[in-house]
Amino acid sequence: MSTTLGQTYLESVIKRLMTYKTLGDATFTQLTDKDFHYHPNDASNSIAVIINHMAGNMLSRWTNFLTQDGEKPGRNRDQEFTDPGLGKEDLLALWEKGWSCLMDTLRSLKEEDLMKTITIRHEPLIVVDAINRQLAHYPHHVGQIVYIGKMIRGEAWQSLSISKGASRAFNQFMQDKHARR
Repeated sequence: MSTTLGQTYLESVIKRLMTYKTLGDATFTQLTDKDFHYHPNDASNSIAVIINHMAGNMLSRWTNFLTQDGEKPGRNRDQEFTDPGLGKEDLLALWEKGWSCLMDTLRSLKEEDLMKTITIRHEPLIVVDAINRQLAHYPHHVGQIVYIGKMIRGEAWQSLSISKGASRAFNQFMQDKHARR
């Protein structure tokens, strides 16, 4: 059976989003309960606030994705930007709840859904555009989470990507890995 462009697109979106979730997860393992509430200044969000916002957005956008407006009446976006006062365990449960909602919905979509029109805040969007919109939104916030984690951990930070000065060795590793295939 051949794979269609729509199927390939959905698989690619899921793969890319899971890469960003993994970066968040790997950051969280390096942090203490207190670290989730650190914010460098009053204009900045803590990791707890970012998780709260992302989960609120994911639950609103991806619940009944094809049939209801993505801005649910019960969502209080402004409240998402206040520290929820949760500990690490509860924050991680909230994080997982949002990601599960997102991934379950994406995995349920079919190629024929991609050109359907949905709404977010009453704005009509085709499904592909709505997905792309979130594919830009969530990595933005995960990058903030990683950066705050790096600020908190300082020299104790365990790199989540290619370490400084290790690009040449990594490129050689990848070349060797793919040459064996």
